[in-house]
Amino acid sequence: MAKLTSRSEDYSKWYNELVVKANLAENSGVRGCMVIKPYGYAIWEKLQAELDKRFKETGHQNAYFPLFVPKSYFEAEEKNAEGFAKECAVVTHYRLKNDPDAPGKLMVDPDAKLEEELIVRPTSEAIIWSTYKNWIQSYRDLPILINQWANVVRWEMRTRLFLRTAEFLWQEGHTAHATKEEAEQEAIQMQEVYRDVVENFMAIPVVKGYKTPSERFAGADETYTIEALMQDGKALQAGTSHFLGQNFAKAFDVKFTTNEGKQEFVWATSWGVSTRLMGALIMTHSDDFGLVLPPKIAPIQVVIVPIHKTDEQLNEIRVVAENLQKELTAKGIAVKFDDDKTTKPGWKFAEYELKGVPVRIAIGPKDLENKQLEIARRDTLEKNSIPMEGAAAHLENLLDAIQKNLFDRAKKFRDEHTTTVTSYDEFKDIIENKGGFVSALWDGTEETEEAIKNETKATIRCIPQHFDQVTEGVDFYSGKPAKFRVLYAKAY
Repeated sequence: MAKLTSRSEDYSKWYNELVVKANLAENSGVRGCMVIKPYGYAIWEKLQAELDKRFKETGHQNAYFPLFVPKSYFEAEEKNAEGFAKECAVVTHYRLKNDPDAPGKLMVDPDAKLEEELIVRPTSEAIIWSTYKNWIQSYRDLPILINQWANVVRWEMRTRLFLRTAEFLWQEGHTAHATKEEAEQEAIQMQEVYRDVVENFMAIPVVKGYKTPSERFAGADETYTIEALMQDGKALQAGTSHFLGQNFAKAFDVKFTTNEGKQEFVWATSWGVSTRLMGALIMTHSDDFGLVLPPKIAPIQVVIVPIHKTDEQLNEIRVVAENLQKELTAKGIAVKFDDDKTTKPGWKFAEYELKGVPVRIAIGPKDLENKQLEIARRDTLEKNSIPMEGAAAHLENLLDAIQKNLFDRAKKFRDEHTTTVTSYDEFKDIIENKGGFVSALWDGTEETEEAIKNETKATIRCIPQHFDQVTEGVDFYSGKPAKFRVLYAKAY
């Protein structure tokens, strides 16, 4: 099995090799689009199931809306249309026909031009709010709490598997409320749902904050975000939740009759995470040997590999392995007993290491004699032996320890790569040489934000919610009085 390029040598190459060699995804015949392979999709399904559970616990229901959005709908909310215009794929015709000048080839039928062009959804606010207009008449119809699991298309010029593709999978929540306060609370609540899942399920520490006006979602009054830090010192936006105000309600004339009989516009939110989180998972935990998966998201949490020379030895090992498998399965642990005789144990060890399986158990004839199991942890690469008796309880505790260790390790890295600066020279040095988050005071102007971005490629990732207001100090770039403390970083 070919080794991966090391992270220190070429982080980007390491990432791309790992995605392909671990059988997560590959490039397709469509430019910028990926094929998510079964193992990669199994990880996505576990994340999807956890998110879906949290959405339903907070009162949301799943629905599905069309892939195509009439151009007039898309144009209705001006900021949203402008924000996504350069990334839109557009359907103009509905039929092909044989090309008379090239036998065996097809051409677009010029007589099959659509009366109105259709946008392949880059996001679904327009089609959903045109639908909500028919659903909402009275305060009794509110709130509407809808989530959709879907694919979207954004015609990216530079693509990378999971992180940025022309088509990707995601969920998008779209809610309608009677009051501003209720909608704002919804947006904040969903940001917290994302934080909880990403930190406690994926073991990725994040910073909660809100975006500057120039970084907000197109059409939003406020964008709440969770920002993560990858091993190469770049930030990654892990999820966003948007308070849309009444912008879409006004664009699509969605009003409701209040309890007092007045007509008012509806208040809205939207929120989403995507398969980009797969990239965050890989880049937060993995190493030069392959994937490192937190147990909660791993499709296989424990793998048992028999070490044998004869079928008789394999059958003796099988009895122990299958009993242990039953015990672990009863505890809700996903176990695989790999008794495939076409590959050798050494190959299996390397394969499961590459795929990030949290715990590997090896059982050979000597282990049977000594009534013990050889245990290998993927997070630390440590090996040790444990007694067979009580092994299921030990492994259950071990998986919890691995989950915690991965979060603590990532948080330690994040904290060590969060630097407070007061001068522009110091800022440039940290951004260029150390990387990570840079905490600094900001004067609140787009001019300063844009100038720093152009000169250093660092952007304001968020205004952290736990220290957003500043009463003294100046912006290191402009020298003007500061209004906020913010986190800068280069980002994916």
